[in-house]
Amino acid sequence: MTKIPKIYNKTIRILIVEDEMILAMGMKCSLNDFGYEVSGIETTAQNAINHVKEFHPDLILMDVELKGNQTGVDAGKHIWQYHKIPIIFISSYNDDKTIKEAMSCEPYAYLLKPCREDALKIAIETTLHKHNYFFKNKNALKSKKEINNILNFVNEFSYNKGKRVLFKKDMALNLTGNEIKLFEVLSDYPGEPVNFDRISNYIWRDDESDISKLRVLISRLKQKIGTNLIENVFELGYKLKIK
Repeated sequence: MTKIPKIYNKTIRILIVEDEMILAMGMKCSLNDFGYEVSGIETTAQNAINHVKEFHPDLILMDVELKGNQTGVDAGKHIWQYHKIPIIFISSYNDDKTIKEAMSCEPYAYLLKPCREDALKIAIETTLHKHNYFFKNKNALKSKKEINNILNFVNEFSYNKGKRVLFKKDMALNLTGNEIKLFEVLSDYPGEPVNFDRISNYIWRDDESDISKLRVLISRLKQKIGTNLIENVFELGYKLKIK
């Protein structure tokens, strides 16, 4: 018995979009022999889009030329934009124009009819591997970036550098424009003192630094949030008191 391919212990479900029913049924038999589950066969672009919304297949085998006003490329663009489901195009055409149009929706492979079973099997396996590797690493990088964007302080305060927001627990605090600028310039050098002139020039955009204005700004911020998150480093400047 063929071992059923799985992703994270989930059986792979494939949608076939093909308006030549004999070819579609042949592909379905091949996919079943490979151990994949066929979520359905659709013959038009709109039906393919509707199928994806309802059943969320793991991969799509898409004929480029479909009957009706919309082509497989039209369906592919929509599906990739909104659902990020990997697509393998299958077509009788190998001219530059058709291939260029198909490439516009970022398919993982482009196969010519009639497809050999071994070529189809390899294309599917390669597509699933690339897609899951790419999105797994993309999500990991995103999570790492989000973590690196967070600065944590005492008393459950944190600052999100990307969003430019200071939080108390999970509640965003309402800061003035100058208070936000203060956190911006200090967060560029986490844990390190930033000199008075650089801070003042960044906040007030003038050539003459006024240390008294900066002290007042920091003092008012401390009173507003009830905690001192900024440390005065003697003769060097100010720094964030991160954990």
